[in-house]
Amino acid sequence: MPDQRGTTRRPEPDCPVEVALAAVSGRWATLVLRELMHGPRSFGRLQAALPDLSAKVLSERLAALTRQGLVERERSRTFPPSTCYRLTRAGTELRPLLVELYRTGDALLRERA
Repeated sequence: MPDQRGTTRRPEPDCPVEVALAAVSGRWATLVLRELMHGPRSFGRLQAALPDLSAKVLSERLAALTRQGLVERERSRTFPPSTCYRLTRAGTELRPLLVELYRTGDALLRERA
């Protein structure tokens, strides 16, 4: 491990691995993040991209990702008002992690076959 935080004997809240895993945990979180990796999206556009995701759960995921500092919400002053979601700098830092998780999962699936 790069530093002492990676040598703990149990999960710690300041362990970088635990922080990264918590950032992408939760049902639908990785898919919402994936959609936002393509650029800012309105709530409606996110719903259209993920049609099996209910509006309630999408709202919950966006709120959680916003609380984590990974997504920011911008409300327009137009009428009717619209809301746009975009990744923060911390959110964009997750791209390599998501790509590696995909590659690792793909390799594991191929091994099982």
